Amino acid sequence: MTLHHLVFNPYEVNTYIIAAADGQCAIVDPACCSSGEQAALEKYIADKNLHPVWLINTHGHFDHVIGNAFVCHTWPVKTAAHRGDLFLMENAYRQGEIFGFTVEQPPTPEIFLDEGDTVAFGDDVSLQIRHIPGHSPGSIVLYAPDRKWIIVGDVLFNGSIGRSDLPGGDYDLLINGIEEKLMTLPMNTVVHPGHGADTSIGQERIHNPFLNGM
Repeated sequence: MTLHHLVFNPYEVNTYIIAAADGQCAIVDPACCSSGEQAALEKYIADKNLHPVWLINTHGHFDHVIGNAFVCHTWPVKTAAHRGDLFLMENAYRQGEIFGFTVEQPPTPEIFLDEGDTVAFGDDVSLQIRHIPGHSPGSIVLYAPDRKWIIVGDVLFNGSIGRSDLPGGDYDLLINGIEEKLMTLPMNTVVHPGHGADTSIGQERIHNPFLNGM
């Protein structure tokens, strides 16, 4: 299994490509919003001889789903997200308008992921799903315990946490979820956030000012 990320749109969203040894891959949070960014994603997929089979959204904010329609038009993927963010995805066009973006309406997810589910493909990819609401009602994280990394969307950042002042946000839920479902992971677990640089569970336990130096 390999993990790669591309940074897209003015909000600098990390779009992740998780690839199995046989070339099957999942695209997580496709954020490409221009023809150039779409071409960059296509080029990476073609150069690595990958075959997208999953599109997974960590949450439904427009900057993370703005490339969903493009991915679905381009590859035969199964689409997945948490049901709690369906209202956000259904209003992605309006979300985008508020911030000056044109968002092609993302297709309704075919599969709704929830706490305890597993996404598996190829011979070597198995991702555990954890539901951590608070940034949005349906925020999920994708954990690969055998590889010691986790994709967390906008739940946790290097030295910070996700916003909780957007529709459906809840600060207490967010903090409790981080403490119970992330900070209990091994210290050397690499954290891949939705924006910005990677970090680790150990680093955030010690240095994140929102987590009281757990």
